[in-house]
Amino acid sequence: MNTLLTTLMISIMSYTMPKLPYANNALEPVISQQTIDLHYGKHFQGYVNNLNNLVPGTEFENKSVEAIVASAPDGAIFNNAGQVLNHTLYFLQFSPKPAHSEPTGKLTEAIKRDFGSFDNFKKEFTAASVGLFGSGWAWLSEDKEGKLIITKETNGSNPVRHGLNPLLGFDVWEHSYYLDYQNRRADHINALWSIIDWDVVGSRFK
Repeated sequence: MNTLLTTLMISIMSYTMPKLPYANNALEPVISQQTIDLHYGKHFQGYVNNLNNLVPGTEFENKSVEAIVASAPDGAIFNNAGQVLNHTLYFLQFSPKPAHSEPTGKLTEAIKRDFGSFDNFKKEFTAASVGLFGSGWAWLSEDKEGKLIITKETNGSNPVRHGLNPLLGFDVWEHSYYLDYQNRRADHINALWSIIDWDVVGSRFK
């Protein structure tokens, strides 16, 4: 299991919030403190609370969030587990001052192999994020052979559902950007590239 997700393991039938590796106002102006307070502090916390209330007494008791997302039928448990996994990966992939503006090492080699260039990957990923209809997520993932794939996931789904390993995710639910960008989803997506911690994303690449 990815080490970044160890905080999501059940301990006495309880899922917990990962601690942000930055202050709530540190990502401004890309993501405001008000949005972090609402998105992380209210929406994300709500999914965690819901999951803790739903799982006890079910077959998913004492299973990791990844295992639940991979195997649970569509419904409340799956939806909330998916959003706990999604938001953990999402909030931990940012940095106020990333060490690199692009991926490095094996991940950059894989991006060039599968998308031609980093710039072309950015264009394709941005298009997927902006073009997703309604609420959901755009993801860069790797399949079991190590090939990189861009997918669109509706609502709270995650690439783990399809046997993929998620590396980078952009949240396009309106609560993730509306306070800062109103209806300008494209502006929000374009701004996110400047705060991606490529060391964290690269560490997820197996």
